[in-house]
Amino acid sequence: MTAADRLAAEFELHRPHLKAVAYRMLGSLTDADDAVQEAWLRLARADADGIDNLGGWLTTVVARVCLDMLRARKGRREEATPDRLPDPVVSSEHAADPEQQALLADSVGLALLVVLDVLTPAERLAFVLHDLFGLPFDQIAPIVDRTPVAAKKLASRARQRIRGAAPTPDGDLVAQRRVVDAFLAAARGGDFDALLALLDPDVVLRTDGGVLTGGLRVISGAAAVAARADTFRRMATAAATHPAVINGVAGLVNTVDDEPFSVMSFTIADGRIAAIDILSDAGRLARLDLDGVTP
Repeated sequence: MTAADRLAAEFELHRPHLKAVAYRMLGSLTDADDAVQEAWLRLARADADGIDNLGGWLTTVVARVCLDMLRARKGRREEATPDRLPDPVVSSEHAADPEQQALLADSVGLALLVVLDVLTPAERLAFVLHDLFGLPFDQIAPIVDRTPVAAKKLASRARQRIRGAAPTPDGDLVAQRRVVDAFLAAARGGDFDALLALLDPDVVLRTDGGVLTGGLRVISGAAAVAARADTFRRMATAAATHPAVINGVAGLVNTVDDEPFSVMSFTIADGRIAAIDILSDAGRLARLDLDGVTP
């Protein structure tokens, strides 16, 4: 095995962790892959023999690449496509490959990823690296060109901004599934009262059908969400529903004629549905890995 082959093999060992970092930073699986690929290109150009801690070096590189991507994204937001749901990570309830397991660790659900979009790039980086991956602030500080004390303040500010905005999901996936099944039953019956009983008073429904449908749409409040009972009934009766785990929480993959129609993620908190996230953008659905979930 050549030195280049050994380096490539070592890089592959770090790939799941690097993609997990990039995904939490960017909320896009495609962009996360691009960030990881850029890290590989930089490693290939670097003097690898002079790198004492390859995992730490690669994490820093990926974080810097993601920070640049976030800043570019923020800079063109006014003329960019409308805000959208993050890419969901979908797996069956019974199995997940190692890369999916890394992506799903700590149950970073779609609801939290949506909230992270309100942070500045530096706040998001400090929060993700410290709170989700446990990096000390003296390692985070050089990435954001701050002192460790200032980096700690970035993470603290991020926590304050997202506190309460993303509900913490109940930990029991079986109990979550019971609530989702009850939602399906109520939806198929168009039962407004049954839907209302399942919803948290402050529930948030986010739907993303893509740019052609106006991008991300948000409805808040149990009565407003339950008022869409007819829409839920039509969707539940027209599509075949497949149980799935979406970013670590109970969800559904809906298909029509064996083609993916939508992915639904349910955040269940204290036994009630606190958030529903629905992605129905056909182009993005086609790029998802749904093996083991749909026929």
